[in-house]
Amino acid sequence: MDIRKGDTIEVISGNDKGRRSTVLSVFKDRGRIIVEGVNMRKHHTRPTSRDPQGGIVEREAPIHVSNVMIVCPKTDLPTRIGHKKLDNGKCVRVSVRSGEMIDPE
Repeated sequence: MDIRKGDTIEVISGNDKGRRSTVLSVFKDRGRIIVEGVNMRKHHTRPTSRDPQGGIVEREAPIHVSNVMIVCPKTDLPTRIGHKKLDNGKCVRVSVRSGEMIDPE
């Protein structure tokens, strides 16, 4: 899976299609990610000492990585991810659309 925490992505299918946001967390073993403000679900919470009121809270639910594409930093369009090996031996992610490095490290 080539999507990492902090990446800017665009949802390409589902109820939130077209929405852009950042990745909050990645679950590699399940192939799912949590994206800020996408796939919001209502969660019923029990009253606790930290939240004495309890009630219904809206929070993000995981979505499958096949439903999102990373946004190219150069063209500002959704793109697939390729890999390129640098002279120093490091492997970096590259936008297939423009050839631009996604994470210049």
